[in-house]
Amino acid sequence: MNKIVGIQFRERGKIYDFDSGHFVLKKGDKVIVITKEGPAIGCVCTEPQNRKPNMPERTLKKVFRLATQEEIERYERNCRLEKDVYEFCQQKIYQRGLQMRLVAVERRFDGSKTVVYFTADGRIDFRELVRDLVGRFRTRIEMRQIGVRHHSKMVGGLGTCGRTLCCANHLNSFAPVTIKMAKEQNLSLNPGKISGMCGRLMCCLTYEHGYYEKVKKNLPKTGKKILTKYGEGKVMRQNVLKETLIVVLESGQEVEISVQDIIQEGLFRKRQKRRKRGEH
Repeated sequence: MNKIVGIQFRERGKIYDFDSGHFVLKKGDKVIVITKEGPAIGCVCTEPQNRKPNMPERTLKKVFRLATQEEIERYERNCRLEKDVYEFCQQKIYQRGLQMRLVAVERRFDGSKTVVYFTADGRIDFRELVRDLVGRFRTRIEMRQIGVRHHSKMVGGLGTCGRTLCCANHLNSFAPVTIKMAKEQNLSLNPGKISGMCGRLMCCLTYEHGYYEKVKKNLPKTGKKILTKYGEGKVMRQNVLKETLIVVLESGQEVEISVQDIIQEGLFRKRQKRRKRGEH
């Protein structure tokens, strides 16, 4: 069975799992892998390990081969070039007064082009900036505008939970996040408490959303009157995680009950209708 190794393409960047194939690798080895952007060089940053029985089945890309000394030197030159392009581009953005924020510069391993990532509120005319870069570095320049979520993914950092940002750690795509998810989880709607480092709603709001939707289908809504084994009462709050209700009885007493403690809900509705019509 082939072993799994973690490979990092940038210092402090995201670690990706790869199949080691028939290679015997160790931590610190430089390897060539084939990505959707073409060949790339990465560093083995974890010791090879066997696939654990409880790990989900997934197809991993294989390590293509070990990198040669010449390829390692080319990679180091590319890293130095990325730094030079970043500093020069930042200077020109300031000089030209462009309303854009430079995020990162990435040089393709084969030298085919250099990609400049940036964020901006709207469309930016960066044609003069590209001419400056091409004139200085004599390479193909691609300007790529990204969103604030992708910005956080590339830069990384720590979330309010104290852990590495989900987008920089394990998320491969961004699911839509809505304020309704926060409401259904009874969270504070204070933007400072439900927003991530990118300023948008936290991606982790989607993790438990399906569970909350499923459980809430079986719980009476807040404000609804129900008949329990303790008597009639009004639902004040829902505790979805415990699958219980906080109910205020007619006596004013507040009790916490489970769904099983609700008695003849259908009969209770009929009784309410009779009361409205003045029947007994």
